[in-house]
Amino acid sequence: MTEVNDKGERIVRCPTCGGDSIYAPSNSYRPFCSARCKGIDLGAWASEEFRMPTEAPPDDDPFGDPKVQ
Repeated sequence: MTEVNDKGERIVRCPTCGGDSIYAPSNSYRPFCSARCKGIDLGAWASEEFRMPTEAPPDDDPFGDPKVQ
């Protein structure tokens, strides 16, 4: 649930640390609360911590449908 501060700006949860973050143009790091949290998230993407599972064959296997082979 989002809250609103006295300036009418939405307060949301920072995706990295879970703290309060202002979701408004005044916060250049939104939806993050700080440059540190934004950098941590970028580092997680760069190190491939956020990955989607796939059924593709490994690079050393022949191409094609892995279920048929």
